[in-house]
Amino acid sequence: MAADKIYFIVGSQDLYGEECLKQVAADAEEMVKFLGEKLKGNARIELLPTVVTSDTCIQDMRKAQCDDECVGVITWMHTFSPAKMWIKGLQELRKPLLHLHTQANEKLPYDDIDMDFMNLNQAAHGDREYGFILARMGVPHETVAGFYKHDKVVEKIGKFADVAKAVAFSHSLQIATFGNNMRDVAVTGGDKVESQIVYGWETRYYAVGELVNIINNVTDKEIEDQYNEYTANYTVATDNIDAVKEQAKYEVGLKKFIKEHNIGAFTDTFQDLHGLRQLPGIAAQDLMGKGIGFGPEGDYKIAAMSAILMKMAESRKGATGFIEDYTYDLTEGQELELASHMLEVPVSFAAGKPEIQVHPLGIGGKEDPARLVFDGITGDAVQVTMVDMGDRFRIICADIELVKQPKPMPKLPVARIMFRHKPDFERGTAAWCEAGGAHHAVVSTALTREDIAAFAKYTGSEFIAIG
Repeated sequence: MAADKIYFIVGSQDLYGEECLKQVAADAEEMVKFLGEKLKGNARIELLPTVVTSDTCIQDMRKAQCDDECVGVITWMHTFSPAKMWIKGLQELRKPLLHLHTQANEKLPYDDIDMDFMNLNQAAHGDREYGFILARMGVPHETVAGFYKHDKVVEKIGKFADVAKAVAFSHSLQIATFGNNMRDVAVTGGDKVESQIVYGWETRYYAVGELVNIINNVTDKEIEDQYNEYTANYTVATDNIDAVKEQAKYEVGLKKFIKEHNIGAFTDTFQDLHGLRQLPGIAAQDLMGKGIGFGPEGDYKIAAMSAILMKMAESRKGATGFIEDYTYDLTEGQELELASHMLEVPVSFAAGKPEIQVHPLGIGGKEDPARLVFDGITGDAVQVTMVDMGDRFRIICADIELVKQPKPMPKLPVARIMFRHKPDFERGTAAWCEAGGAHHAVVSTALTREDIAAFAKYTGSEFIAIG
């Protein structure tokens, strides 16, 4: 089954008697049932035994930690739950944790409230004790406060599930780098061993010839089937059908390689295309549309982040994918950035039906590659990048607004995304540069800076927000 299970653990104690614990269990079951229905299709919520002793907590947390389908844990203190009993259990857990600060009841029964009710329903007491031990132990976690049936609370729990699934996905991610990063470029490099230690990424180098061998054995029927998929989804605006079918051939080969090696993201570089007639264009764009991460010029970090953030956003509306900072319109007070790349802009950013076009590339020394050309969508978004600072990884997240291009660009044969920096161009771009932000990034209209900050928290990453 999919890795989308979240265990729900409730805290109490045995001082209030068996009847109290029965009510705690019943309320917990009702809460889990409600949340399970609300989050159906996004996450499965499963209840574990109520924590009343240190041993119970250890058993619950070990089960969560060792269950490959489990991506995170939600905890809630129904009654007062002495926090010493949570210490050893929390030491077992290395998965994302949400502290749900809620109650079984929404309103106080003012006419009938007595000490039995007070003892049973005391999250205001128990959650503060629990919150202290989380802070004392430095356990990375999120806290959501409010009645569990309120829409805002359910929405925040759903976002926690999205981030938790992305963290789990990160720790199983395998990346293929066809060739190394672009010669003499600094920011695309990084410590692949350290990134495996921190994020779980298994980044492996493959000579491009290994891919070429697969591509050269792709059949005419496989090429035709992939080409027909292109024509069904995109408008063919070129007479050079051979170039388009060459890209179809590459995509079929890449799909086979990805399946054989369980790859979730890949990189290539125009400086290492031995045996290929073109730089992959449509092939990379189309695969990104299917959730495969991509980084150009050997940028394995951005390939990974694009795959991870696409995973995080898969249950939400909006576009997420790789982009590159390119050039500016510096009209005073109306500054804009044009973001694009040589070829590989994800199709999810298309405002309309993309066109397949073939044009010279002007770099790499290969044949004219086929690519998808389109204008970009609009809306509020975040721009996210990751850089290796030598002794730590840094995640930088900037608030931006995707906008419609002011005028047509008939001579620019690539996909085009334009955006405004927040709070403004001067402060936004200066802060990005001062933080060491790369020219490769992931843009998302589906995610927020809170999502990115949560991922950084759960992975122990340095986080810088600009906006």
